[in-house]
Amino acid sequence: MEFVKTYLDLAIFGLLGLMGFLALWITIERLMFYRQIDLKQYHSDAVLNIATTKHLTTLSIIGSNAPFVGLLGTVVGILITFYDMGQNQSIETGAIMMGLALALKATAAGIAIAIPTVMAYNGLMRKVDVLNTLYIDAQNRAK
Repeated sequence: MEFVKTYLDLAIFGLLGLMGFLALWITIERLMFYRQIDLKQYHSDAVLNIATTKHLTTLSIIGSNAPFVGLLGTVVGILITFYDMGQNQSIETGAIMMGLALALKATAAGIAIAIPTVMAYNGLMRKVDVLNTLYIDAQNRAK
């Protein structure tokens, strides 16, 4: 249990940090791609859709799973607090409350990663829809 107690925050916040970094990287990369896209170079709407939705599934996965990673950290943190309470019968109420409060920071971090990631995903999907509509409109005008 001491191993888990020692490395819990490092593991959870490391994973959430990686998820946040990937979400930011994908968002910036997609925005740069959409800014430079030339619809004329695509020969079908399916190929355009594949190009414009690249990596968006990863962004969706991060946005939907970050709260669960944070919740896992919270549950394990609470488990550690209860374990410590069982090992030390004379533990003070303040120490228990401190342990529980610190365990909740993982959920807060997971939510803090998820909210902007889901917002970015929805914004990027809107841009994909706009690009697909512009492409189809250009194809219809060319006919």
